[in-house]
Amino acid sequence: MELQWRKSSFSADTGSCIEVAEEGDRIYLRESDDPGQVVETTRRKMRAFLEGAKAGEFDRFAT
Repeated sequence: MELQWRKSSFSADTGSCIEVAEEGDRIYLRESDDPGQVVETTRRKMRAFLEGAKAGEFDRFAT
């Protein structure tokens, strides 16, 4: 399986990037500086996480 990894344009050139790839119903996440460590989840779970992030449920982690 050859995944097409993408990262946010907000990552700039800091090297602190989370990359995302998809295949079917699966979503894959990895850190750009450790590409061998991959986390896998479902679209449904990722959607729930993103909705929570957009609603500010995880803002305390960003401080």
